[in-house]
Amino acid sequence: MNLLDNIKKEIIEAINQALKQKLVKVSDLVYPPAFAKASAGKPDKKMGDISLPCFNISKEPGKSPAKIAQNLVSDLGSTISAVSSTNAVGPYLNFKIKTNILAKELITEINKKPIEYGKNKSGKKKKVMLEYSNANTHKEYHVGHLRNISYGDAVNRILAANGFKTIPVSYINDFGIHVAKTLWALNEYFKDQEPGDNKGEFLAQVYVKGAQESKDNQVNKRMIEGMMKKIETGKGEEYKQWQETREWSIVQFDQIYKELDIEFEHIFYESEYIEAGKKLIPKLVDKGILKESQGAIIADLEEYDLGVLVVLRSDHTATYPVADIPLARAKQKKYQADTSVYVVDVAQTLYFKQLFKILELMGHKEELEHLAYEFVKLPGGAMSSRTGNIVSYEELKQKLMDKTVAETKERHSDWSEEKIKATAKTLALSAMKFEMIKVGANQIITFDIKKALEFSGYTAAYLLYSVARINSIFKKAHNTQHVAHNINFEKLTEKSEHRLLLQVAKYPEIVKRAGKSHDPSGIARYLFELAQEFNDYYHSVSVLKAEKDIRDARLALLQAIQTVFKNGLGLLGIVTLEEM
Repeated sequence: MNLLDNIKKEIIEAINQALKQKLVKVSDLVYPPAFAKASAGKPDKKMGDISLPCFNISKEPGKSPAKIAQNLVSDLGSTISAVSSTNAVGPYLNFKIKTNILAKELITEINKKPIEYGKNKSGKKKKVMLEYSNANTHKEYHVGHLRNISYGDAVNRILAANGFKTIPVSYINDFGIHVAKTLWALNEYFKDQEPGDNKGEFLAQVYVKGAQESKDNQVNKRMIEGMMKKIETGKGEEYKQWQETREWSIVQFDQIYKELDIEFEHIFYESEYIEAGKKLIPKLVDKGILKESQGAIIADLEEYDLGVLVVLRSDHTATYPVADIPLARAKQKKYQADTSVYVVDVAQTLYFKQLFKILELMGHKEELEHLAYEFVKLPGGAMSSRTGNIVSYEELKQKLMDKTVAETKERHSDWSEEKIKATAKTLALSAMKFEMIKVGANQIITFDIKKALEFSGYTAAYLLYSVARINSIFKKAHNTQHVAHNINFEKLTEKSEHRLLLQVAKYPEIVKRAGKSHDPSGIARYLFELAQEFNDYYHSVSVLKAEKDIRDARLALLQAIQTVFKNGLGLLGIVTLEEM
C-alpha cells in the first residue's frame, strides 16, 4: 500500500468514527479538480488535497450535504495525524496533507527502491498473453503498425508493473494473396533490380506495384491466382521464392523491434496454422459449429446477433479464422494464460466477436479480449508520398530524424556527430511512440511531425526536456544521485513544492488505474501535468542558490520527480536523455 492509500485510509477511519457508523469508504474520496470554483459548489484544489463529497451520507431529514460537511469539520478537529487542516466548501469536506509528512515518507519510500516505485501486485501473477504487431510480410510496415506495436508494448509494460505475468507475442501474416501479388510483380517488373540493403522495404514497394497492376486487370489477377496455387503446393521455385522473400520481411521486422526496444516471447506465423485449420474444419462441421452453405463453409452466428462469418470460400480458399482458430488453441496449450488479449484495429471488432464466439462454442477456456484502436492519419489526409495511401515506418522515422538532427546541431554545435545522431534518434523514436499512445485508443490520431517535436505542449520532447533539466541541476550540483539522508523536510515550504509532492504521490494510483483500463494515455497525461508543475517550479524557485538545508531538501524532491519521470516514461517504452 502506497503513502496516499495509507493517508486516505486514516481519513476514512476518522470520518466513520465521527459518524459513529461505516458510511464512507476510500473510493468515495476524490481529488479536487485543478480549475473548479468553490462558488459553483464543486471542490476547489486551493481548498484541499483530498475531498469527500457528502451527498451520499446525507441520510437524515433536515441535514443537507453542506451541513454534514460543516459538522464533520468540527467533529474531526485535528484527529488525523497526516492532515494539517480540514474545511468545508459547500457539500465537500476538504483535507490538506502535511507537507513535511508527505515529503519525508514519500521521498524515503522512493529512495529505498526507486525502480520499484509505482509498481504493485494487484495482478497476483495472473498470466496475460498480449498479441500485437500483427504485420504482413511482403507489405509495408506503416504508421498503423506503429500505433499497434506502441500501444501493445505499453499495455504489456503497464500490466507487468501491476503484478501480472505478461506474455507478449506477435502473429505474422506470411501467407495469402498479398504474397502472390508481390512475387508475381517481382518476377514481372523487378526481375533484374537489386533490392538494396533494406530488402523488406524494397519488397513492400513491389507489393504496391502488384496491387496496382492487378486492380482492374483480369489477366493479371488470374496469373496471381496461379502464383498462389503454386506457393500452396509447398514445393517448386515459387515456394522457394516465397521462403526467401518472407525472410526479407522478417529481418526488417526484427530490426524495427530492436530499434523500438520491443521483445516478444514468441512470434507465430500464419503459414504454420493453415493446414491445421483446414483439417479442423470438417470436425467443426460435424459438431454443428460450422456448416456448409452454397459450397462455402460458414459460421452462422445470427442467433448471437453476430451475423455470418465465411471460414472457407466456395473455391476452398481460406479466410482469417482458418489459421486463427488453431492458433488460439496452440497459444493456450503452450502458455496456459488466464487471459489472451488481441491488439488489433477497430475495423476488426465484429470479426473478433465472431471468432471469440466460435472458440467459446468449441469449449475454449481462456478469457479472450480484443483491444481495439482507431486509425492514424496525417494532416494532409492522404498518407504517403510513396504509395499514395499510407506512410511507412521508415519514411516517418527518416523525416523525424532529419528534423531532430538539424535541431540538435543547432542547439549543440560543440557536440560530436555521433552524439548528435544518437540524441536525435532517441528523440525521434520517442516522438513516434508518444504520439501513438498519448491519446485514448478510441481516438483517431493525426500525426503532425512538426507538433510532435515541439519542446512545449503535450509531446515527448517536452517530457524528455524536463528530465534533462533535472539532470542539468544535478550536474551543476555535482550530485547526480542525491540520496535523502538527514534531510530537513520542514524546509519544503513553497506551495509549488507541496503540489509537486502530491503529484508524485499520485503516481502509483495512476499506474494501477492504467492497468485496469489498459490505457497508457492516462500515464502520458499524468507525466505531462507533472512536467508542467515541475517547469513552473524550475522558473520560479532557485535550487542551487538556496541555503544548504533548503538546497538539499529541494534536490531530494527533484530526485523523486526524476524517478517518476523515468519510471513512467519507461512504462510507455520511452528512454530518457541525460541532456538535450
